[in-house]
Amino acid sequence: MAGSIDVVVSLCYAGGTMAREKRADPSGRFVLRIDAALHRTLREDAVQAGLSLNEYCARKLALPEGSVSGPAADAVRRASTIAGRSLVGIVAFGSWARGDLVDSSDVDLLIVLDGSVSIDRRLYREWDRSPLSWESHPIEPHFVHLPPPDGRLSSVWAEVAVDGVVLFERGFVISRHLVEIRQEIAAGRIVRRMIHGQPYWVEAA
Repeated sequence: MAGSIDVVVSLCYAGGTMAREKRADPSGRFVLRIDAALHRTLREDAVQAGLSLNEYCARKLALPEGSVSGPAADAVRRASTIAGRSLVGIVAFGSWARGDLVDSSDVDLLIVLDGSVSIDRRLYREWDRSPLSWESHPIEPHFVHLPPPDGRLSSVWAEVAVDGVVLFERGFVISRHLVEIRQEIAAGRIVRRMIHGQPYWVEAA
């Protein structure tokens, strides 16, 4: 094909297999023929994201498509570009979710990652390379892991359970956790307190 480039792409398949793959142990590498102009665009986007072209393409292919639209879709794409398949889900919470945004409000997003990714400043630096907004309100990311299995609960997860709106998730994992937290709240086992106008949650005495 005139004006096209063959790009070797490496992908990781869950469990090392693909449903329609004849080989028992596929290499995860294949040749993708794309237009030269598209190749330049992808290469430039990869440089801007601070990723290799291969890693950038792999993350783009892993993006969840069609689940949301508008600013929510922009946020899901950004988080998925940063975390790839480690992205468990995204929940909007705070003033946007409650419907009481003011001009100075941020839109708070809880970005939930699996345990394979460490929560550190690198994630926020990647996000801040090109800040996103939601109808003129800055989007404020909060990268977290799922609540630990030992039952310890952070205040942010309790707040999200009360007023969070799930924008995207894989396998209803987040929704199930939020249901469990709301059950704890309804049973009175965890209660909300306020200090200096800020909420926090404690186990009932």
